[in-house]
Amino acid sequence: MKPVPREKIPWYPSIDEKKCDGCQACFQFCQHGVYTWDEKNNIAEVIRPFNCVVGCNGCENLCAKGAISFPEIDAIQEIIRKLREE
Repeated sequence: MKPVPREKIPWYPSIDEKKCDGCQACFQFCQHGVYTWDEKNNIAEVIRPFNCVVGCNGCENLCAKGAISFPEIDAIQEIIRKLREE
């Protein structure tokens, strides 16, 4: 099976800043350095999106305010399939 470069797979979190209440659950959960903490605005920021493990959405499940979202996994799987065919 042909490996797909991580940079070509658009799987990473998006944060709705209006919903984020600054609980830091996502920031504390992620051990891959995807997030940084913006002290000024008291919100997480995605700074290294391609450090996110494809398929992992644990931070989304921890967010009580629903501020974190990911693409649909089916769409990502289709993208990966097409990239492998290239």
